Amino acid sequence: MTEINEKLQLKIDAVKQLLEQIAADYSPAVLATSYGAEDMVLMDLIAKFAPQIGIFTLDTGRLPKETYDLMQQAKKHYQLEVEVYYPDTLSIEQFVTHNGPNAFYDSVDLRKQCCGIRKVAPLNRALAGKKAWLTGMRRSQSVTRNELPVSEWDADHELQKFSPLTDWSNGEVWKYIRAFDVPFNELHDQGYASIGCAPCTRAITPGEDIRAGRWWWENPETKECGLHVKAK
Repeated sequence: MTEINEKLQLKIDAVKQLLEQIAADYSPAVLATSYGAEDMVLMDLIAKFAPQIGIFTLDTGRLPKETYDLMQQAKKHYQLEVEVYYPDTLSIEQFVTHNGPNAFYDSVDLRKQCCGIRKVAPLNRALAGKKAWLTGMRRSQSVTRNELPVSEWDADHELQKFSPLTDWSNGEVWKYIRAFDVPFNELHDQGYASIGCAPCTRAITPGEDIRAGRWWWENPETKECGLHVKAK
């Protein structure tokens, strides 16, 4: 069994305290999970300390089989009801008809359009009427997140946004997972550090940035799907 050191225990205690505060002061609050490693840590902590916080996921229709396997495993493991939001069928039909099923490889603009339909629009529905949402984002994940605060006002959705693991390292995330037998996506054992839609995710090689496998054909500065990009 992986040992939890004092530094990580202090971080766990801080997240526990934050989750309890969110549950008390920001109801209804929800965790947005893509079933990545960080999201599974938060799901585990919410199940233990703040089950009043809801959980939802965005099923884009193009997720890997392993992600669906984890969704089923987590449901049985935690006995938590995770709300699932799908993209609008007509919007998907029109996008694929006009641009093709893999148009996201052709340009950043088309990739963002695809993400907008499959992720951003369903997110807007998921957050409607909520007072806060939680994410598993961390500062060290990418250059687009290196100044990520634990708490910030999300003006686009008019609610508070929390990233409780913002100062956790990748190693600390995995120490927690191993120590508490948290279910995780099998693709992580195949070199996938960050997992999204199947056609937009690949394994990384040792030494590569943790999000190098997401939209690997783009520059690092554009590697966000729009879920966490502030409107200008």
